[in-house]
Parts: sequence; structure tokens; C-alpha cells
Amino acid sequence: MFTMLALLLLILASGTAVFLALGITASTLLLHEGHTLGGIAQVLVDRLNSTTLTAIPFFVTAATLMQRGGMAAALVKAAQAWVSGLTGGLAIIAIASAALLASVSGSSTATALALGTILLPAMAQNGYPQRFSAGLVGASATLGILLPPSLALIIYGLVAEVSIPKLFLAGLIPAMIQAVLFVGWVLFAARRMPLVSTASEYSLRQKLQLSLHVIPALLVPLVALGGIYSGIVTLSEASALAALVAVIVCFCNKSYRPRQIIGWIGDGFMASTVILILVGMAVLLSHWIILSGVSDQLIAFLQDAEVTPLQFLLAMNLVMFVLGMFLEIISTILITAPLVLPLLGPLGINPIHYGIVVVVNMELAALTPPVGLNLYVMKSISNLRLIEVLRGFLPFVLLLAILLMLVTLIPALSLWLPSFW
Repeated sequence: MFTMLALLLLILASGTAVFLALGITASTLLLHEGHTLGGIAQVLVDRLNSTTLTAIPFFVTAATLMQRGGMAAALVKAAQAWVSGLTGGLAIIAIASAALLASVSGSSTATALALGTILLPAMAQNGYPQRFSAGLVGASATLGILLPPSLALIIYGLVAEVSIPKLFLAGLIPAMIQAVLFVGWVLFAARRMPLVSTASEYSLRQKLQLSLHVIPALLVPLVALGGIYSGIVTLSEASALAALVAVIVCFCNKSYRPRQIIGWIGDGFMASTVILILVGMAVLLSHWIILSGVSDQLIAFLQDAEVTPLQFLLAMNLVMFVLGMFLEIISTILITAPLVLPLLGPLGINPIHYGIVVVVNMELAALTPPVGLNLYVMKSISNLRLIEVLRGFLPFVLLLAILLMLVTLIPALSLWLPSFW
């Protein structure tokens, strides 16, 4: 085990890409165990021979199309129309918009980028301090990895071999708690801001027209999630339907040329290729861990030390917080999962509960330096100094820490809804 960790950390410290670090470590250890290169390739093919894995490129492609096809702008315009003149309403709409867009994109960084370019200027015009606005939009965007169809949950489900629809359900209550915490803070903080109160500039007819423009975009998550939970289609089929609906919506919009849309489809598949390579390398490392008996040694150690499930989860929270400061979300999940997953059963920890704990940790990772991607997205959009953006993020980091403790200490928050499916 120590050889594996030392080799992996050494390769990562040299600046090597995460997928190469995982692949080199796993291949070296498997070769040392007597595997041939052909045998390693066969293991990779066998472990990745999953129809569920096809959901990743289709969901990523659907998200890419909807982000670039004007969905975010339509969503925010409709929301602004309904709350125009309501003091503090725009900040709450930022949270709601992030939740809705996250249900399409499944990515916190993409949600932060799409919403930030639209909402920050609007919030500035309404008197919101830039620092507050950057923190609110960047933190609200983390809902993208907690709400379905979260890519982080899909990848965790594939590696952990647990039901992805159940993982989607498991994230709903924590996501609602996060939204309530954020709205509570907004209502408290807005009372001390010099907000501009304006009369509504939209007629009822205009509001309804803008709302109608959002419907085609919302068809993507409705088709995908409705198909999954109705039992009509599988996860992979639902992802393909979501991508198909996204393609149709974009082609029906006369503002975009077919060549543009085809390019977006290509970008979506290229982005998913990176994710699939990472998953493949993590699968190889997981195979070595099982063969070598490392997991059995760790289980024996934990039993001898009489480690409780809560102690283990708290320790993993600390580990993932530190790793999340230096690695991006998917890499952190794939590096820790192969080592930790075999330990959950003997400790009596439900892998679905652990998956939500992991994802909330990754929400924090997206907001913390030096590699917090949402932090740098909001810095680039707002043109604020990094320290100012950090100060804007701080209240929301503390709220996410509260959410993490609640999810860790109360498994029912994650397990109640999945128990009905």
C-alpha cells in the first residue's frame, strides 16, 4: 500500500497529468504482480464494458449544447422578469437559476461560467456588492455536482458499482438544505446592502413569453430524469434521449448555424473522452488494490484500532478537503475511491451515503484555493482581486461546512429518498 501511495504521490508531484499518474502507477504495480501488457489491456476492457458508462458522453454533450445554446440567458431573463422590483429577489433568483441550470449541466464550473457572465452585471446594477455577487453565484453553482444528472455522482456510481438513479435521489435533500442555507444568508445579508428597488418593467404578457422560451431547455432534464424514474428507459438510454432533445432544441433555434452545433457536439465528446480515460485508469488501480490484498490489510487495521464509522467519515472529510485543495473534483474522487470503497462494508457505511459525503466535500473543493475552479472562474468574470473573491466565498464555504457536517452525521438525509425507489 505504501509503495502505491509513494509512487502515485511522486508522479503527481512531478506535474504529471492525473490520468497518466494513475495509469503509470496501476500498470507498474500490475506488471510487478506478473501481468502482461496484454493482460492489463484486457482488464481495462473487461472493467469498462458497461452500458452505464455510455451515459457520460451523452450527458456531457447535452450539457455542452444547452450551455452554448442560450439556455442560461433565457433562464435568467425569465427569472428577472418575475422578480423585477422585489428587493433582494435577484440574489435568490441567482440560487434558483443555478439549481435549474445545474440540473442540465451537471457541472459546477460550467454553471458558474454561464451564470456569472449574465448575473454579475445585473446584480451590480441592482446595488449588490461585487464581492457578495461573485461568492453567491460561484457557491450556488456547486449545486451542479449534487443535483442530477451530476457527473460526479455518475462517476462515483460507476466506480462504486452502486445504483446511479439512487445516488441522484440521495443528493436531492442535501441540495435543498444547501439552497435553504444560502437563501437564509441572502435574506440576512441583503438587509444591510444599498439595494436599488425598481418597479417592474415587464408586463404579464412579457413575463409569460420569456417563461415560454425556457421550456425547450427544461425538456432536457425532464426527459432524462422522467425517463429514468418512470422506468421507461435505462440511465444510458435516458442520457441519449437528453442529448437528442438538446440537439433538436439547438437546431430549432435559427440563431445558430448547423456547423456551430456540430462543433459543440464534437466538443462535448472530446470533454467526455478525458473523463472516460480518468475512469479507466482508476479502474486499473482498483483492480490492483483488490488483487494485492491491500483492502484486507486496511480492514484488519481499522478493526484492530476499533475505528467507528463516524471517526472514519470525519477522517475522510479531512483527507478529501486537503486533496480537493490541489486536485480537481473528478481526480479526487477517482484517486480515493479505489482505496476506500472496500472498507465501507466492514465499517457498516452505506456506499450511497458515502457518495453524498464525497460530493459535498467536492463542493467545498470547488471554492477553496489553490485549485478551486469556481474561485478562478468568478475572479476572471468579476475582475476582482483573488483575495476579494475569497472574502465573498467565505460565508458560503462556512454554510457548506455546516451542510457537510449534517450529511456526515445524519445518514438519513442521503438514504431516505433512495429507500423508496
